[in-house]
Amino acid sequence: MPTVVASPLEQFALLSLVPLHLGPLYLSFTNAALFMTLAAGVAWALGRAVTLQGGALVPGPWQGGVEMVYEFVRNLVEEQVGPAGRPYFPLLFTTFTFLLLCNLVGMVPYSFTVTSHFVVTFGLSLSLFLGITAVGFQHHGWHFFSFLLPKGAPLVLAPLLVVLELVSYCFRAVSLGVRLFANMMAGHTLVKILCGFAWSMLSLGGLLALGAVAPLAIVLAITGLEVAVAVLQAYVFTILTCIYLNDAIHLH
Repeated sequence: MPTVVASPLEQFALLSLVPLHLGPLYLSFTNAALFMTLAAGVAWALGRAVTLQGGALVPGPWQGGVEMVYEFVRNLVEEQVGPAGRPYFPLLFTTFTFLLLCNLVGMVPYSFTVTSHFVVTFGLSLSLFLGITAVGFQHHGWHFFSFLLPKGAPLVLAPLLVVLELVSYCFRAVSLGVRLFANMMAGHTLVKILCGFAWSMLSLGGLLALGAVAPLAIVLAITGLEVAVAVLQAYVFTILTCIYLNDAIHLH
């Protein structure tokens, strides 16, 4: 009987857990919604636990970890945006924490990586892009449009430069989401392929089973790398958001 090989892309399938219809709208509670809720719940529980009664004078491991993340994001905002970025620190801290937990929860076997879906990452990046644009108009009014024409540019090139700068600016919303989605999806797909290859060799038995040692070792190494990528991608997403916010506030 032929062996059915599961596709490495099956791990990204959206599954309806609680179907919900509102007229023509299909608002099902899916596995993606479940794990996003789980990540948000873990973030709330950690924050609640370590700040209960003001926290401990000598922080334990959990409080120390949360304080380290807090200081890391605070320094990131101070370095990239400056004092003007302090009102937006809660948003950036929440964004980093949420993405970090979503990425790490996705590393647990039989879980679901919500950041491997473009609709999730693009929805987040588009929301932040629109919010940052609103901040730019709040600080500069209609003068915010001056970023479309660099200083000292010849007027004869103005039509071309305005179009190029506008496309480049709008593309930020897409690139921010694509970068996170592509990295998370590619890494998980590679791990799944290697796991399937190692399992196939083990199933054959005999001397071929010994050949599974190499793929398994590679899987362990890549899994460690994926954990690092999960942290790095949350950092990259947050620092780029800080850079875009800095451009909107200081009109670079």
